[in-house]
Amino acid sequence: MSFAAWLSVATICVLGAMTPGPSLAVVLRYSVGHSRQAGFACALAHGLGIGFYAVITMTGLGILFQTVPVFHNAVSILGALYLIWLAIKAWRGAKAGAKFDVDSAGKVSGSILQAARDGFMIAFLNPKIALFFLALFSQFVSPEFEWGGKFLLAFTAAVIDGAWYCLVAVGLSHGAVLPWLRDHAAWIERIIAVLFVLVALRVLWGVVAA
Repeated sequence: MSFAAWLSVATICVLGAMTPGPSLAVVLRYSVGHSRQAGFACALAHGLGIGFYAVITMTGLGILFQTVPVFHNAVSILGALYLIWLAIKAWRGAKAGAKFDVDSAGKVSGSILQAARDGFMIAFLNPKIALFFLALFSQFVSPEFEWGGKFLLAFTAAVIDGAWYCLVAVGLSHGAVLPWLRDHAAWIERIIAVLFVLVALRVLWGVVAA
């Protein structure tokens, strides 16, 4: 693969990562409601999920999603249900008004593991990512394309995505921003919960209307 082609893929991946959506909301929730470390864990796990989809798209799963609607719909429904579950968690967190306890190592560790889990799952349960990579890689990956090049593209997508959301986590947890976000954490949790539900309903409506 030429450098120009790789740069084109990388640019599209940057634009895709920067598109606002439920992934941004999840990173926001952990960066503000827990810690910068939890935000990093969520961001890096999300990047891992993106890399996973990039690899399996090049092995044919993207085509399977495109040609077998039932399989695509099943994953979409699971993703919508997961978003609704995250919405319930966020809404309960807003009602409880829970604060992040920096003095409890167990809670810190638990929040980081939960952040990593949610970051990965929000990517893993979104088959549109596979379709995005299918459309993208079809322009650059030929049947004789070597596996080294394929993994380079997958690694590029994962690193770009993880790096972008790590930057988001840093920005959201900055000393000049975090106090205001923490003061309005309950409302932010409610807004995130509503966003998750709206996205889940849109996904479910797309499955029903298909």
